Amino acid sequence: MAIVRVALTQTSWTGDEESMIRKHEDFVRKAAAEGAQVICFQELFHGPYFGIVQDAKYYDFAQKVPGPLTERFGRLAAEHHMVIILPVYEEEQPGIYYNTAAVIDADGTYLGKYRKNHLPHVEKFWEKFYFRPGNLGWPVFETAVGTIGVAICYDRHFPEGWRVLGLNGAQIVFNPNASKPGLSNRLWELEQPTAAAANGYYVVVPNRVGSESNEFGEEAVNFYGTSYVADPQGNYVGERGSGQDEEILIRDLEMDLVRIARNSWQFYRDRRPDTYAPIVAP
Repeated sequence: MAIVRVALTQTSWTGDEESMIRKHEDFVRKAAAEGAQVICFQELFHGPYFGIVQDAKYYDFAQKVPGPLTERFGRLAAEHHMVIILPVYEEEQPGIYYNTAAVIDADGTYLGKYRKNHLPHVEKFWEKFYFRPGNLGWPVFETAVGTIGVAICYDRHFPEGWRVLGLNGAQIVFNPNASKPGLSNRLWELEQPTAAAANGYYVVVPNRVGSESNEFGEEAVNFYGTSYVADPQGNYVGERGSGQDEEILIRDLEMDLVRIARNSWQFYRDRRPDTYAPIVAP
């Protein structure tokens, strides 16, 4: 039985970008020491979650992808033979920014990127101030641990994206988040396990944790952590993470379960795309 050992991390903003990056480099080293083969960080890992406010100073966090940050983690990936999913703020050119996740293979090769397709624009999540909607579709990436896809935070509310990733061959989908208490709490429990079961793949869900009051003062929200992994039958793999504390979760994924789930629940066989035209109507 093929096993993939996955690591997912949750933490709060340190107060400056370089220390935040170094913290995540340490997460890679610690995960490697526990035998992890792939790691995913939280949404926009190298900065605060600045969608809390609308302030142009946060444009300065944007990075070229690929660029110095992906190269830095590419070297670390090669050193530890680990696939890294790197959620970053991307600058395509001045004034054009995306909420992006770069995928780096276990030999340090940059494989490509996903750009967040669905952007919220509500109180404390002012993402359309910072990002353009993604324009790369729903790519999957052939990595040392299998075929992986990415959806970012708010994407999880839209089942069409999950399905396209499955049809494109994803075996593991990483869903980095910055989620806080409120309307999303029940959806947090429902959506990712449901997507995993409906599509017969693993969903790996890192979330930010704690308050970023060191950046936003009284405007800060309290991210609820509870990062987790859902298997292809919709079950948690191990316990959910802490609701208050920084953590690295290590989970073993039995990859044979992907085929077992899809053969048992023949959702792909029984699809009726000829009847789904209203879904894609503008």
